[in-house]
Amino acid sequence: MVVRRKFVSEVRAALRSAAVPEDAAPMQAYMKSEMPFLGVKKTPRNQALRPLLAALPALPWEDVRDTTLELWRKAEFREERYAALAFVRKTPHPRKYYVPAALPMFEEMIVTGAWWDYVDEIAAHCVGPVVRSDPKAMSKTMRRWSKGDDLWKRRTSILCQLRFKEATDLKLLEDCMAPSIDSKEFFLRKAIGWALRDLTRFHPGWVVAYVKKHEARLSGLSRREALRNLDPHGSK
Repeated sequence: MVVRRKFVSEVRAALRSAAVPEDAAPMQAYMKSEMPFLGVKKTPRNQALRPLLAALPALPWEDVRDTTLELWRKAEFREERYAALAFVRKTPHPRKYYVPAALPMFEEMIVTGAWWDYVDEIAAHCVGPVVRSDPKAMSKTMRRWSKGDDLWKRRTSILCQLRFKEATDLKLLEDCMAPSIDSKEFFLRKAIGWALRDLTRFHPGWVVAYVKKHEARLSGLSRREALRNLDPHGSK
């Protein structure tokens, strides 16, 4: 409790000290954000948070969860939510926390964040490791998310394997893309293209075959993104 309160207070003070107020409005406009910015761009934000994160002791999961959610839920500025993500990713030995018990927290952050800057980082760097920790159970959850009404959970299900490389579960990816393949929603079309493009580094033949099989249904955006890094014959 003491560590959490101290850390949250220090984070807020560090962000305010690093803020450039005249940058706040342009940052908010670029991100199309209802939540205001303090005016702390990525590099100075990382510099401000680095010593605080480096000084953290190993923490029990309950403290990690409560600290993350306090920063997230009580954020007045968008940078405070970025700090919550930095904390949960940089706390000592973070991977031990990326287990199914953490998924409700990440789900809350996805649903309440509801924008690409939060969701893409959570999908690849947080939900992805949770899926790795228990592939059988979490694959079922990702398939359920892919069919749900929440746009950002659907996007997460498509992007959660971005860092899996050769170990990508191709059937899971295909199943998570399937409910969104006909969608006109930009963020789902983009996610499909991004996931496929990333996979061309490891399974180019599979990507080419997938695009060919679904060519009539894939959006132009998804096709272009998928094949951007391939030559016309489907090789790197």
